[in-house]
Amino acid sequence: MRLDKFLKISRIIKRRTIANEACDNGRVSINGKIAKASSEIKEGDIIEIQFGDTPKKFEVLEVKEIVGKNGSADMYKIIE
Repeated sequence: MRLDKFLKISRIIKRRTIANEACDNGRVSINGKIAKASSEIKEGDIIEIQFGDTPKKFEVLEVKEIVGKNGSADMYKIIE
């Protein structure tokens, strides 16, 4: 699954266009490498997002195409 789509479906970022902008500005990395919006993610990847001055780390637990509102939090685990 594409990184920008995962961020939107998992509700880490509310809109896909905002997820694209974050990736274009170099604020998102996968496993320590700056990632593009089109980067593929898989289970076990570590995503780090720079929200202002605060970095957040997430571990991808599962990748699903269709998820309900309650199931989106089960797709990742917050590390920091």
